[in-house]
Amino acid sequence: MGMAGIPWWTSDIGGFLGGDIQDPAFRELLVRWFAWGAFCPVFRLHGERSPWHEREQEFRNGVRQLTSGQDNEVWSFGEDNYEILKRYLFVRERLRPYVRECMRAASETGAPVMRPLFYDFPEDEHCWEAEDSYLFGPDLLVAPVMEAGARERQIYLPAGTGWRDAFTKQEYEGGQTVTVPAPLDVIPVMIREGKDYPVYQ
Repeated sequence: MGMAGIPWWTSDIGGFLGGDIQDPAFRELLVRWFAWGAFCPVFRLHGERSPWHEREQEFRNGVRQLTSGQDNEVWSFGEDNYEILKRYLFVRERLRPYVRECMRAASETGAPVMRPLFYDFPEDEHCWEAEDSYLFGPDLLVAPVMEAGARERQIYLPAGTGWRDAFTKQEYEGGQTVTVPAPLDVIPVMIREGKDYPVYQ
């Protein structure tokens, strides 16, 4: 979307319609999606979580209505998950100056906030093939966890600079694929060499 000229892009975390907040599989999906949302241009938990039953549907003038007010707050998905979701609210808040600078650049130059690796590393042919990670601004490489039950993640690191895992603090040379830990409460984020951002504390 950023490359299409839409820098202020997002998704409805958890999906807009449906999702059983008592289902462990949905809770895992929501946690992973929420962590990813913290590294999107717009960070928004949004959706309709009410259970749908034929007898409970409401119609006005023949048009089905979507109700509102169901449980969809960060504390609605279990105590353990609340702590994880809360963590990412603070991650996003700590990154506010960085996000603000990325938004300023998008406004003034059109540079996408969320962009493919090849945007900043066009000479690295592997960056043109990476489809499951991206840069959030120029300095943070984000690798969402997209498989249920996954607890580690492979990431290609663009050549030409070093990278530091924001969670483990491990440093890596660019131009290689590495495997990093990705427990449920961590989305892998790599910080470009020479930069320092308070992602995880």
